[in-house]
Amino acid sequence: MRDYYQILGVSKSATQEEIKKAYRKLAHQYHPDKGGDEKKFKEVSEAYRVLSDGEKRRQYDQFGGAGQAPGWDFGFGQGQSFDPSDFDFNNLGEMFEEMFGFGMRGGKKKDLKRGKDIEIEIEIPLEVTLEGKEEELSLYKQVLCSRCQGKGAEPGTPVNECFSCRGTGEVQQIHKTFFGAVTRYMVCPECGGEGYRPDKFCNVCKGEGSIKAEDRIKIFIPAGVDTNQVVKVEGKGEAGRKGGKPGDLYARIFVKKHPIFKRKGDDLFMAKEISFSQAALGDEVEVPVLEGTKILLKVPSGTESGKILRISGKGIPHFSGYGRGNIYVELFIKTPQKLTKKQKEVLESLKSEGL
Repeated sequence: MRDYYQILGVSKSATQEEIKKAYRKLAHQYHPDKGGDEKKFKEVSEAYRVLSDGEKRRQYDQFGGAGQAPGWDFGFGQGQSFDPSDFDFNNLGEMFEEMFGFGMRGGKKKDLKRGKDIEIEIEIPLEVTLEGKEEELSLYKQVLCSRCQGKGAEPGTPVNECFSCRGTGEVQQIHKTFFGAVTRYMVCPECGGEGYRPDKFCNVCKGEGSIKAEDRIKIFIPAGVDTNQVVKVEGKGEAGRKGGKPGDLYARIFVKKHPIFKRKGDDLFMAKEISFSQAALGDEVEVPVLEGTKILLKVPSGTESGKILRISGKGIPHFSGYGRGNIYVELFIKTPQKLTKKQKEVLESLKSEGL
């Protein structure tokens, strides 16, 4: 079993910075483009990929130096055997993807530079659903670094091709599996998949291309929107790394309860009390609409308590932009709690007439 610490020329107690420094020195020395030994360069790169990763280094320190366990020979070819200490079981799922075409080179790659999406909640009054409204919010999030404009390099300093991946942003890694050797293309650990490295990182963002700051964002909430509907604002999520595409902003809408109206879809429902005489004789009564005004509703004679009348086209605008829902008014006959002497006399007279 190869000793990765010996390959890099560092002790087992070396810090990550010492490992990185040793790798850079040896990579420059053995890089094929500089006339170096390509085999040595690959060994150095392999050692750095393991020792620069905290979890992989821990596994290597625990199992990597144990040598080949007896009885683990699967006959991968003449003179070849499977060494379990070389095999990373944690990556088994990823290896199957590589072998059967789910993660092969040339497939769709995940955009490692794209910023994260942001999800927020916005509460609005029912009246806003009539015409829509532009809301302005303040969010503390990753924004583009104004000093380097997302490049990650200090302005005026050169940006060079990464010597490890030769500008491709990826490196090869060979895994030994039960089924043979599998080649995987991984993000270059030296440049983080960029393909280049600045001579000097930006003093503000430290090479990330973005910083945490307050950002003012305008969101237009369309007419007819309802609770739990989501408004998407492209490009207003977190800023991407080193000039990468920003994420999107998703605003989930919640409509506040109204003191008069209850909403069901695009229709509004309300209750209205009327007197016995209005129910019996018919009348015109004022009812509110969502615009804040009132209209006259005709109550037909002989109306019974619980009757529902419709006001067409005064509900919530349809989300499609065409037409509106209705208002449904449920009428209740109000029974007076206290009567004047004259009212009692009138009711006694009506009672005698069978009413």
